[in-house]
Amino acid sequence: MTERAMSLSQRSSAFLREMGVGPRWLLRDRVHAVTDAGSAMAFEQEAPVIEAEATVPVPARPAPVSMPPAVPAGPPPAPVVSPAPAPVVSPAPAAAGDDMAWFDDAPAPPPKAPTLKQPAPPRAKADAPQAGEDTSWFDAVPAAPVQRGGGRTAATDEDIAAMDWPELQAAVRSCTRCRLCETRRVAVPGNGDENARWLVLGTAPTRADEDAEQPFSGKPGQLLHNMLRAVDLPMGHGAYLTTLVKCRPVADDGAERRPAADELAACRPYLQRELALTGAGMALTLGGVTAKGLLGMAERGKVLRFEHPGGELPVVATFHPADLLKKPEDKGRAWSDLCLARSAHAARR
Repeated sequence: MTERAMSLSQRSSAFLREMGVGPRWLLRDRVHAVTDAGSAMAFEQEAPVIEAEATVPVPARPAPVSMPPAVPAGPPPAPVVSPAPAPVVSPAPAAAGDDMAWFDDAPAPPPKAPTLKQPAPPRAKADAPQAGEDTSWFDAVPAAPVQRGGGRTAATDEDIAAMDWPELQAAVRSCTRCRLCETRRVAVPGNGDENARWLVLGTAPTRADEDAEQPFSGKPGQLLHNMLRAVDLPMGHGAYLTTLVKCRPVADDGAERRPAADELAACRPYLQRELALTGAGMALTLGGVTAKGLLGMAERGKVLRFEHPGGELPVVATFHPADLLKKPEDKGRAWSDLCLARSAHAARR
C-alpha cells in the first residue's frame, strides 16, 4: 500500500471515529489473516459492528506495474470500535385483537388534596327524626300545668269539665288560674239550686260577698231575692246565683275594679261547668258590665244568645240590684226585663 493510500485511510478512520462510526477495513490481500484471527472475529460477532463505506473518492487504479514482491507487513491495527448508542425502545403497538378499553376507561388518580387547617369540631346537635319515624306520641304529651299561687297546681280546662259539684266547689276555693289568687281574701263559688232553671249572673264578688262566702249578699242580695220570687223563682228553688269571676278584683290602692280579659277567660271554664251541671235554660245578667263580659255586648229589652259547648242559651240583661238601690225609679224597667226573661224561657220549653 502506498503512502498516499495509508494517509487517506488514516484520515477516513479519524473522520468516521469523530462521527461515532467505527469502520472495519479489510484488505483484500489480508482476508486470510482476518480468518485466522478467530478470537478477533468472535469479539466482533458479539459486539455490533457498523460497516460504513468511505465517502472519500478513491482515484482509479492505474495499470498494474511489475514490481518486486512486497515484504509482508504485520497485521493492521484493529480498528477502534465505538460503542453503539442504546436504541430507543418505542412501545409496541397493540395487536389487532388486544382490547384497550379497560385502560381508556380507567379513572384518573384523584389529585392530592392540599393540607388544610382542621376546623374546630361542631357542637353536638340533637338528632333529627328520620323520615319514617313517628313522633306523634311526643306531640300528644300535654304541657305541664302552670304553677301559680305559691307553687299550687292550677286546674286545667279538661279537669274542670269533668268535675262534679263538690269537686267544682273545692276547685274554685283553691283556684290559682289567674293573678287574682294573689290578692283575694277568699274565692266565692256559686250558690243556689243545683238543678236550676235560671242562671243569674253578676260580674264579681264584693267585699261583703267575701265575708259571707256567697254571691249577692247584703241588701243587694235581699232585693234580688224579692225580684226572683216575683217571677216564681225563690232562692234555692229554680235559680242558681254565680259570678263571671270567683275572686274580687282590686286595684293597687285596694279599691274594687273591673276584671281584666285574661281574668274573665281564666274563670270561664267554671261558669261553663256550672251551666252544664245545672242544665239551666235561661240566663239573667245583672248590670251592663256583666252582659259585656259574657257576650261582648250589652243591650236591654232583647233576648240575646250565648253560645257554649252545650248549645245555645237565651240571655236577658237587666239592672244590678245595687244600682236599683241607688236609683229606685229604674225598678219598673227591671220588672219589664224579668217578664221578658220569663216569656223567653217559657217559649223555649
